[in-house]
Amino acid sequence: MKYAVLGTGMVGKTIATKLISLGHEVMMGSRTSTNEKAIAWAEEMGENATHGTFSAASAFAERIINCTSGGASVAALGAAGAENIGDKIIVDIANPLDFSEGFPPTLSVCNDDSLGEQIQRAFPKAKVVKTLNTVNCMLMVDPAGVPGEHSLFICGDDDDAKAQIRGLLGEFGWGPARIIDGGGISFARGTEAYLLLWTRLFGALGNANFNVELHLGETINAAD
Repeated sequence: MKYAVLGTGMVGKTIATKLISLGHEVMMGSRTSTNEKAIAWAEEMGENATHGTFSAASAFAERIINCTSGGASVAALGAAGAENIGDKIIVDIANPLDFSEGFPPTLSVCNDDSLGEQIQRAFPKAKVVKTLNTVNCMLMVDPAGVPGEHSLFICGDDDDAKAQIRGLLGEFGWGPARIIDGGGISFARGTEAYLLLWTRLFGALGNANFNVELHLGETINAAD
């Protein structure tokens, strides 16, 4: 499978490197074709690893993974070009975190909207799947880093696209029982808002290597 990984930060590099290790072809996308981080990554990874602009990467790929900063994601995908994105799956890992007032951050999009929804509206032909945004990048590709059957969330308006990305998550080590489908892309309002708690926990624990594990009990009416 050919992937575009948009973003050259820690998340993008971790995801792209994992994909290469699984035998996929990856083009790391950035604003310019001369991005030093992207060039260095491609040289280090060797065969099946290339780099280019957001546009070139999206044209190359069969699937697109958005690892850009949440505040810049819509613009980055705009630079990729709707003609290059088409009806491809966009796996959105980004969160709309605003660090302008320092740590802990606030959300630049929340309550009645989400970054996932903004991306879906901006590219209506694409199939946006929101997932992996509630764990640190090392757990994204190696859930065994935390013991137990901890949980991961997925949402999106296209069921077939979600099924395909469940397969990718399985390649990363996330078993089917761990993956909780929240339904349509508006569920991203919840998973993105969870980052307000996640960042507070990170500050309190001094450790990003954690996750939540859901245990379902007897069904109770929420109105009770």
